[in-house]
Amino acid sequence: MERMAKRTLEDKLAILSDAAKYDASCASSATHKRDSSKGGIGSTTGHGICHAYAPDGRCISLLKILMTNFCIYDCAYCINRVSSNVERARFTPEEVIRLTLEFYRRNYIEGLFLSSGIIKSPDDTMRDMVRIARDLREVHGFKGYIHLKTIPDASPELIEEAGRWADRLSINIELPTDAGVKAYAPEKDPNTIRKAMADTRLRREEYAEKSHTGRRKGRFAPAGQSTQLIVGADGADDRTILGNSARLYSSYGLKRVYYSGFSPIPDATAKLPLVAPPLEREHRLYQADWLLRFYEFQADELAAGGMLDLDIDPKLAWALQHREAFPVQVATAPREILLRVPGFGTKTVDRLLKLRRHRTPRWDDLRRMGALVKKAAPFVEVPDWRPGGLTDSENLRARFAPPKQLALL
Repeated sequence: MERMAKRTLEDKLAILSDAAKYDASCASSATHKRDSSKGGIGSTTGHGICHAYAPDGRCISLLKILMTNFCIYDCAYCINRVSSNVERARFTPEEVIRLTLEFYRRNYIEGLFLSSGIIKSPDDTMRDMVRIARDLREVHGFKGYIHLKTIPDASPELIEEAGRWADRLSINIELPTDAGVKAYAPEKDPNTIRKAMADTRLRREEYAEKSHTGRRKGRFAPAGQSTQLIVGADGADDRTILGNSARLYSSYGLKRVYYSGFSPIPDATAKLPLVAPPLEREHRLYQADWLLRFYEFQADELAAGGMLDLDIDPKLAWALQHREAFPVQVATAPREILLRVPGFGTKTVDRLLKLRRHRTPRWDDLRRMGALVKKAAPFVEVPDWRPGGLTDSENLRARFAPPKQLALL
């Protein structure tokens, strides 16, 4: 404790911002718009140093920290677990508030992402996090973005209050399977985590409903809730991970599932089955997740063999495995079929459908509408383009896969 007392705020910031880098679930998209033109400080629409990207491509800047990296839990995959030999630090609520306001005034950030290790108890930790968000809003008039990583074991009343002050809440589902959670995070209960996520969804729906007077109860996490899956720590394959994600989206109305590639911790007490997956796996999971949400794909389709192809994107991999479905007649195919064409995004498909009301699309139309025509060429047919034998050519995959670097002997 004597060492802790001698630490400066800058020392704590260095430790606790570094400790927060393993948490992937922070993005400030789809939040309620607020600004300080009529009083207060901050907004949710400003610009600053980019820490992350919203789905619409906008740069967002967040102060991303842990309140503390002390933790009473011993999750095997976590660098901050109680048995880990790492340097520890702890912010007071006043210090987090001060940092947030000072960073905002200097235009370094436009919001706060706050997570924490569990100190004393889940309720004690959650109570301090709620106090930070409440004081920022009520005492200091902070109108910027706040994302709180909530603690599923905390009381429902504290989580409800957190949702009244924060734009987004997130509750980590941790690992893709219940067996993985029980094996590597024994103090955590998958059922408790799911119940907390379900309660958050119900609270959002309750607050969104209008009363008999036509007024809503108020704001509750207007940017929704998200979660994070750790990839590569428990041996779950990509089909299992994506199937779990699909269920999370449908069951809890999540805005995002974030995938965090597991990084092995140099500590003999951490006994985990796998080394870190390549970054390409995390990237391919995000691409497949996008196809689940916006392109009407199913998890079993994208990872039929268990694992995603790391060399090519999931939609292209699916198309190559189902060449009998191609070439697609662009002039007549329904939307759900057009969405499966490699090189066609949702905006391109919507533009094509709009054009088809007036005339038959041609090759130059695809290019003008934003299609990746080199990728789409083997899979589509328009009046002035037919792929012929290209669709079934043996070397079609090689046209898109990156070249392999030869090993030096």
